[in-house]
This record gives sequence, structure tokens and C-alpha cells, in this order.
Amino acid sequence: MKIIAYGIRDDEQPFVKDWATQHPDVEVTSVTALLDEQSIQQAKGYDGVVAFQQIQYPDAALQTMSDFGIKYLSLRNVGVDNLNPAKVKELGIKVTNVPVYSPEAIAEFTVTQLMNLLRRTKEYNAKAANQDFRWAPQISKELNQQTVGVIGTGHIGQSAIKIFQGFGAKVIAYDKFHNPDVEAQGLYVDSLDEIYDQATVISLHIPLFPETEHMLNAAAFQKMNDGVFIVNTARGPLIDEQALIDALDSGKVAGAALDVLEEETRLFNQDFSGKTIDYPVFQNLTARQNVLVSPHTAFFTDVAVKNMVNGGLDNNLSLIQTGTADNLVTFN
Repeated sequence: MKIIAYGIRDDEQPFVKDWATQHPDVEVTSVTALLDEQSIQQAKGYDGVVAFQQIQYPDAALQTMSDFGIKYLSLRNVGVDNLNPAKVKELGIKVTNVPVYSPEAIAEFTVTQLMNLLRRTKEYNAKAANQDFRWAPQISKELNQQTVGVIGTGHIGQSAIKIFQGFGAKVIAYDKFHNPDVEAQGLYVDSLDEIYDQATVISLHIPLFPETEHMLNAAAFQKMNDGVFIVNTARGPLIDEQALIDALDSGKVAGAALDVLEEETRLFNQDFSGKTIDYPVFQNLTARQNVLVSPHTAFFTDVAVKNMVNGGLDNNLSLIQTGTADNLVTFN
């Protein structure tokens, strides 16, 4: 059996080697290039493909993969929004993902960034860099005094809820699909409008679907409390970035922590040292003392990377051996 894995980073290589050592009957080839029309040519003769990338999976690459007789594609991440479902179904390709690799990693980062917002660390660091060590006027807020509206109560949302509660915050939650544990605590509200009306902090933990794109838009911000804090470690397009900028300008939003952006693939996980960045929205947001932008690093821990690599390879091997896997993705 032969598996080719695309987009393998240096931090993933040790885990790929460990997995291959534990599966001596499987030949695993690591490729640093992302899966595209050119790199897919290297997959000829392989039984399955493992991949992870933030950019779109090209239809042409999927077509070539199918032409090579490869029908198994295993993603090392959760999201499948950069795959064309129609093309996948047309070609009969079976796709798996890794739905849970470390919800705690993302939840911990979520709360860390919120704490940085509440304690205004970006402003204090800027002052300290200029040898200004006065306290005022950057008085902080306490998390235990906040009402945190968690939108999305999957594995990550549930982990975040536990940490928020550990700090003593009041938590309310919204999800179309109720989790029994969250339900038992009586945390659910019936609508997003109730989240907007009650929350002083809103934390996003939902997938990107057509119906969730720009869910936080001008109308949504208008319904929120003045001085609300926004945290997004889910998907960039969940927020209309211009609407967010307007809400920051008006003071409706007191601060935002963004680990994802609408056009993040233009920048994230790339080195722009000494280069000019032509991304006006990014420049606008990062220039603000009350906005924290991180390059999609909430997931990036040793535990998560190991689980993503092992999960992707395990799924692919299962597909090759049995034609199915536990984490088979169903496209509507």
C-alpha cells in the first residue's frame, strides 16, 4: 500500500516518520508542496492521498487524482469548505477529515486572547516599549464579570465553555444542535438575537457554511451590547470585516481577537519580512490597539499536530483497506 501526503511541514515530519515506522507495510511519501494541478502528478501509482491546505483544492487536481484511479482523500483537519462537493461526488472520491484533534488547544487560545483583550496587554506592551510604565488610562476588565456568548457547542465550544466557567464567567450558548451536557446546564438560548442582547463577549466556534458566511454583519453588530468583545478562532468569513471595522470605529465593539481572516491565505504561514503587505483590511485591523490578529495559530500545538497527522494517515489506511473510515465526510 502506498500513501502520498501533501503539504507536510517540518513540524509534521517526525510524526509522519513515527506513523510509518509503526506501519511497515505502508509506503508513505511526504511532499512539501500543497495539492494542486502540478503536484498531483506525483500521486500516480499511489493508493491514497492525505492533504491539508487552507487554499482551495483545485477541481483539476481532483480530476487527475481520479484519472490515476485514486478515490481516497484524507484531510488532516476538520474543515472541508475548500473542497468542491459537486466535483467530489461526480468523481466518486471518498473524503475523510479529522473532526477532533485537540479542541483544548483552540479553546485555550480563545480564552488567552480574550484575556489579552480584557487586560489590554497590547496597549501596555506598546507603552512599556517606550518606557512608559504608568497604569492609566488602560484600566482592565475581569473575565469573571462577563457574560460570554458561545456560538457553536461542538468539541471546541464545549472546551471553551469549561474554561470560561473556570474563570467564573456567566456562559450562554447557541447551537442548532444541542449538546446534552450543555443542555443539562441550562446554557442554551433560543436565538442568536438573545446572544447579541445578553452577551458582553461573543466567541465563535462554528463551521463555515453558506448560511453562516458573514453571520456577524452590520445588522448583527447593531443588535449587540455597546462595548462587546468579539473572538473568532473558527473561520474568517464568519465575520463581515468591513462591518467589524465600522463597529470598532463606532465603539459598538470594544475589541476583537481574530485568529482567522476572510483572505488569510494571502498572508498566513508565509514570511513577509521586509515586504509590503497589500491587504488594507489587515492593515486597518492590526494597527488598532484593541484588535489582536494572530496567523491561524490557535490549533498549532504539538498534541494537535500529532493527532492531525495520525488521524489523516489512519483514515486513509482504513479507506484503502476497507473502503470506508470512521471519519467519512458526507456532502449534501
